[in-house]
Amino acid sequence: MTYENQKFAVQDAVRALRDIYVEGDRDTVFREQLDRLIEFSQVPGEAGKPVIFTRTGETRGIILVDGAGGGKTSLIDKALRNHPALETSSSALRPWIGVSVPSPATLKSLGRAILSQTGYAAVSDRKPVWDIWALVRNRLKVLGTVVLWIDEAHDLFHSDARHEVNKTLRMLKALMQGEGAVIVVLSGIEALWDIASFDDQVRRRYAKLELPKVTLASHGDDLTSIVEGYCDRVGLRLQETEDLLPRLIYASRGRFGRCIEFTVHAIEVALSRGHEVLTRDHFAEAWVMQEGCAPGNNVFLAPKWSQINLTVRNHAA
Repeated sequence: MTYENQKFAVQDAVRALRDIYVEGDRDTVFREQLDRLIEFSQVPGEAGKPVIFTRTGETRGIILVDGAGGGKTSLIDKALRNHPALETSSSALRPWIGVSVPSPATLKSLGRAILSQTGYAAVSDRKPVWDIWALVRNRLKVLGTVVLWIDEAHDLFHSDARHEVNKTLRMLKALMQGEGAVIVVLSGIEALWDIASFDDQVRRRYAKLELPKVTLASHGDDLTSIVEGYCDRVGLRLQETEDLLPRLIYASRGRFGRCIEFTVHAIEVALSRGHEVLTRDHFAEAWVMQEGCAPGNNVFLAPKWSQINLTVRNHAA
């Protein structure tokens, strides 16, 4: 096999692994919360609608928090894409819309980003923020939107000024009231809940979901099956090492998405070297590429790996 063909083969194999979505208990927990907020339609091909919780026509929302690399974005995206109550036979409707908070993170930039996702023509930056959000509300109503998902939502609350945070919360609250009200899902890092929940109405309107950290006790068996399954798919054998999983979990900061990412990266290293067995050394090499650390601070090589401080950058010498 030529060098180019080998590279193509490795890239295809790695791409196939990255396309795999690993479903678990976390998916079930989010789906159950979402189901509680949606009223299913009994008409085939018709999307559901938000459950109304008050006489004033209020919906409810979800705030989902997890560390960077935890896999929350993939989890929510899959849940919304595959939810039967968010499917419609009409190409003119959009039962759910997802948007990531743009930079700079302002109410105006977010409103414009949402409008763009709805297919609305470019909105002038000179247009007042309240007019932009009136357009957002109208577009969501016209498109029959049930769920609006805002990812990286912690960036919306970067201001130290409480009145700015209150302004953002009021704008989101307006989308959850009256005719055309939607379910709002906010996702972000752990700080999101702490920033937003000083308001009593936020605690009342939003259910909080915090994805649990990965531990050997809670996820050891599942991770073993995942790593072995990935190896089987690409024709590798996994070298049995007692401390590989604890090191992997620690290196990934206890975040599920990072565990998967490091595993795929290690497999890519093994395949690129033409090796037939996935070893701890491949994880160590992937770690160096990601973290740029000295050998003594490599979680997959150091004898006292659990004492390495992952909150500081351990640069290579």
